[in-house]
Amino acid sequence: MALPSRLVVMISGNGSNLQAMLDACGRGELAVEIGGVISDMPDAYGLQRARQAGVPTTVVARKDYPDRERFDRQISQSIDTYGADVVALAGFMRILGTELVERFRGRMLNIHPSLLPRYRGLHTHRRALENRDTVHGASVHYVTSELDGGPVIVQAEVTVMPDDDEASLSARVQQREHIIYPRVIKWISEGRLAWTGTKPTFDGRALERPIIWNSRSGPESLP
Repeated sequence: MALPSRLVVMISGNGSNLQAMLDACGRGELAVEIGGVISDMPDAYGLQRARQAGVPTTVVARKDYPDRERFDRQISQSIDTYGADVVALAGFMRILGTELVERFRGRMLNIHPSLLPRYRGLHTHRRALENRDTVHGASVHYVTSELDGGPVIVQAEVTVMPDDDEASLSARVQQREHIIYPRVIKWISEGRLAWTGTKPTFDGRALERPIIWNSRSGPESLP
């Protein structure tokens, strides 16, 4: 069976994780084709990043559709148009409907700025600071109909510093995101990470718990 090789990225804003994927492809570290970028926001800066890299873009704005079902249907059609093997949500801020998510189960990923299951939803850095957490981070997970609740593949831990505010903590977490998200896609493209129908496997074994990358380790420590 051919290994996944065509990626579609979905964004709503700046697109820094998209840029990390584009850069990894440009360096030859990621052997996939980014076949298209879909945004629900027509002014998302990530669309400029895609166009500068010669990647086709599509805008599917929620306001242009009378209900969520038709919005989801257009998203699904756009993904199909690009022939996606894998769909990566990278700062895509719309909650997708169950039918759409189930259609792409095992092929749709998301990156979330917390160590799931802690802090699902929004304002994760603020909540970590308010709770005086000493460790924060980011998670890449498979998307299911449960919000930020699909199986977690990898987590990057970041030490919370005494003088951190939301901006400084977010910046350090993003630095880690830009390493782990392309790495997960690389694992899929190499056949190391796969979806069995109910759960992920890594190197042929069930992935019972996330791969952890702690704040003291360099990228070379990731498998």
